[in-house]
Amino acid sequence: MEERDKDSTEVSLKMEQVLYEVKRVVVGQDHFLERVLVAMLAGGHLLVEGVPGLAKTLTVKTLANTVRGSFHRIQFTPDLVPADLVGTRIYNQKTGEFAVSLGPVFSNLLLADEINRAPAKVQSALLEVMQERQVTIAGVTHKLPAPFLVMATQNPIETEGTYPLPEAQVDRFMMKVLVDYPSEEEEFVIVNRVTSDLPEVGAVTSTEQLVHLQKMCRDCYVDPALVHYAVRLVAATRRPDHYRVPNLSKYLQAGASPRASIHLVEGARALALLRGRTHVRPEDVTDIVPDVLRHRLSLTYEAMADAVTPDQIIHRIMKHIPAPERMLETHVKLDANA
Repeated sequence: MEERDKDSTEVSLKMEQVLYEVKRVVVGQDHFLERVLVAMLAGGHLLVEGVPGLAKTLTVKTLANTVRGSFHRIQFTPDLVPADLVGTRIYNQKTGEFAVSLGPVFSNLLLADEINRAPAKVQSALLEVMQERQVTIAGVTHKLPAPFLVMATQNPIETEGTYPLPEAQVDRFMMKVLVDYPSEEEEFVIVNRVTSDLPEVGAVTSTEQLVHLQKMCRDCYVDPALVHYAVRLVAATRRPDHYRVPNLSKYLQAGASPRASIHLVEGARALALLRGRTHVRPEDVTDIVPDVLRHRLSLTYEAMADAVTPDQIIHRIMKHIPAPERMLETHVKLDANA
C-alpha cells in the first residue's frame, strides 16, 4: 500500500511540475489544461472546440517542451491530401530507388488545427493514426513514437467550407473540451505577458518517464461499483426510458458507444492520480462525464428545434442516475487513509 501511495505522489508531483511550467506561459484555462494532462496520462486524444486565439497551439507546444517531446502542427485545409499527413514514397533519381518520407504525424504531440476543414480522405487517414498508432505506406507499417497524443481543434462559429467529422473518428477522441474566452483579469495578464519576453519553458520530464507514468495510471484502483456507474450512465444515453429518465428519447438519435465507458474509467484514473490518489472516487468520474460524453451523442432535429444541447442531456441523465455511495471494503479503507 505504501508503495502505491508513493507512486501516486510521484505522478502528482511530476504533473504539478509540468503544469507549473505550462502556466508560466499560458494564462488561465485551468479546466482545459487539466483535461490535457488527463489525456496525456490516460493515453487518449483530445478534441477542443473554441474560437481562434485562445492559446490552444501554445498549450500543446509548451507541453511538448516540458516532456522533451516532438511537436508538429498541421493546418487542415480543403486541399490537404493523406500524404501530407502520414507521408509518402519519394523516388530518388540518383539511386533509382524509392525512399519513404514520413509525415508530421510522427511526433509525440500532434496538433490538428481546424480538423473539420479537411476532406473525408484525410480524416480517414488520421483515423488509423489515432486508433492503431501506426501508419501504412506502400504496404509497410511504421509505428508512431510513444507517447502519442492528438489534439484536434475546431471552430464552433464558422461552418462554411467545413466537413463534419465521421462518427467513427469522433468516437476515437477520449474527450471534447469546450474552451471559452478568458476573464478580464486573465486577458490583462495575457496582454502583458505576450507583449514582453515570454519565459523559457524548462523540461521537467521525458517521454520515457511519461510512458512509465501512463503504465502507473493503469494500476490505479477503480471500485467495481464505479465501473458499473460509468456503464449505467453510458447505457442511459442509448435507452433513457429504461433508466427512467423522462422526456429524453425524442432528443436522442444515437447514444454513446462502449468506448465511452472505457474512457470514463481511464479518465477517472488519470484524474485521481493528478489529485494524488491511487484509487478513484465518485467525484473523479462525475467531473469528467460531460467531457467524455458530449461529442458522442447524436441529437434529433427535435432537440435542435428545442435548443437542447448535449450537456443539458448529460446533466439530466446524471441527475437521475446518482453516483454510488457505498464502495467495496478495499475502497473504504483507501478512502479513510487518504
